[in-house]
Amino acid sequence: MRLRLPEERPTEPPTGYKIAHPVLSQDGTRAGFTGVSLGGALPYGVLADASCVYGLRHGAPHRRCDCGFHCVHDRGTAEALLCTAEHRTAVLLEVVVLGRYIRFERGFRYARQRVRTATAGPCACGAVAAALADAGWGRPGWRVLAPSCAGCVRGRTSVSLAAFARLAGEGLRVVAAAEDARPAAGTDPTAAGSLGVPELVAEAALLQARLDWFQTQLARLGEPGGRGGRQG
Repeated sequence: MRLRLPEERPTEPPTGYKIAHPVLSQDGTRAGFTGVSLGGALPYGVLADASCVYGLRHGAPHRRCDCGFHCVHDRGTAEALLCTAEHRTAVLLEVVVLGRYIRFERGFRYARQRVRTATAGPCACGAVAAALADAGWGRPGWRVLAPSCAGCVRGRTSVSLAAFARLAGEGLRVVAAAEDARPAAGTDPTAAGSLGVPELVAEAALLQARLDWFQTQLARLGEPGGRGGRQG
């Protein structure tokens, strides 16, 4: 006699939490995420289907395999993972569990997901993040990004939180940890022309930081002995 797992038929898709690294395509036209464990080599979009990371032909999730997307039930459990050194620059994701799933004591393993919200932690200097900047590593064709304040961006490849949300699409909402609050009903903070005050302030601060950095570089080029200075 074969034991079968009980089947659930929820009235609405379950919600879960996980952590991931935000990524930006090499040409800067697409944004997504990459996992922190088994599936880290395969970046995924806001709305994505899971596949077996071992290349097997069965559908994910399979009972005799550990493939599929993973998330936990409790937000605090996911936030605790951000305390480890290797995960300090990851972001917290709130996801909607879609398709087939297997429920565990602490979370789900499932076939399809939609990332609803990405929350960026503080910059390495401790300030509230205003952008996602090149973390110095990545995957083929993808740059991994890390939360950064406007002052620490400098000349690195970066996008503001609102710009990352627009590139990722599918209604993704990206917020800084200190600003993690729900928008008013009927608003879309990721749509062009409908940015709120915090998003506009972050955009302005990021642009000012880049301008300050370029002005510093120009000033150095004009100094005696600089690349653009006169040679004696």
